[in-house]
Amino acid sequence: MGLSEREARLRMRSKRGGVGSRKFKDGTQPGPRAARAPASVSGDDMPTAKQLADIGYKTFSTSMMLLTVYGGYLCSVRAYHFFQRRSSRRQAAEEQKTSGVL
Repeated sequence: MGLSEREARLRMRSKRGGVGSRKFKDGTQPGPRAARAPASVSGDDMPTAKQLADIGYKTFSTSMMLLTVYGGYLCSVRAYHFFQRRSSRRQAAEEQKTSGVL
């Protein structure tokens, strides 16, 4: 479709009318829309069940993530101390061998 055909279609749409000139299949036009209720009525600040579930899920997920990170930290500290003790024991054994030879 060329640019001129597209422009022609857009012009035809604008001649037919915009969003407000829509009609039903039977030819009648829709009536005015009902006004929406305000988003929060004073005193009605209670969270919905979905919002509570979302908050609970996020809180639980966050706590599990923090526990995992903390567990990893504890594991790495223990491994560090293990290797430190092993190397100090090896060093002590080497010193004992060399002092016994002299």
